[in-house]
Amino acid sequence: MSLINDIDVQALRDTTAAVRANPELGQATFSVNGSWQGGCRLTAQTGPLTAGGERDDKRVARYVMRSDEPAPLLGTDTAVSPAEYLLQALAGCCTVTLAANAAAEGVELKSFRLELEGDVDLRGFLGIDPTVRPGLQQVCVRLHIDAPDTPREQLEELVALVESRSPIRDTLVSPIDVVTTLARSRQQSGS
Repeated sequence: MSLINDIDVQALRDTTAAVRANPELGQATFSVNGSWQGGCRLTAQTGPLTAGGERDDKRVARYVMRSDEPAPLLGTDTAVSPAEYLLQALAGCCTVTLAANAAAEGVELKSFRLELEGDVDLRGFLGIDPTVRPGLQQVCVRLHIDAPDTPREQLEELVALVESRSPIRDTLVSPIDVVTTLARSRQQSGS
């Protein structure tokens, strides 16, 4: 087994070949189920993962995530904010994408770290100015990569691969459908 950056390079090659031969194997559905805890607080748990057409229930309720808002943003500051989770999701996905692509290219990373910032204008969320988006206005990602045996040009190519292949980055920069439906609660279903 050949490990580069703690990535099993042969497993990466095998997965790539399998998905190339059978694209259905590359389909995955993640799920999260959450419950309001009052105020701006939410407790969520991972749901089942469906990958390659196979449902995996081992992840159901395996991980718990809590969110709240900082006090200046109407919360009680008891947990990570949704915006911070979004930045963490992007940082985590950039990490996977960078480590795997570096391994595939034979680039050994000594270390790397990420700094992310997201700017929001509350006038959109509060309905003060309908021309202001309620979401993040901009996200800045700074990568600090330590790969002593790798020329800067090759590192810049890896950063370009992160920008073009990161699923979470792609989700943030490309419009997608987010379908919201109202399901009747158990209490309402009797009326």
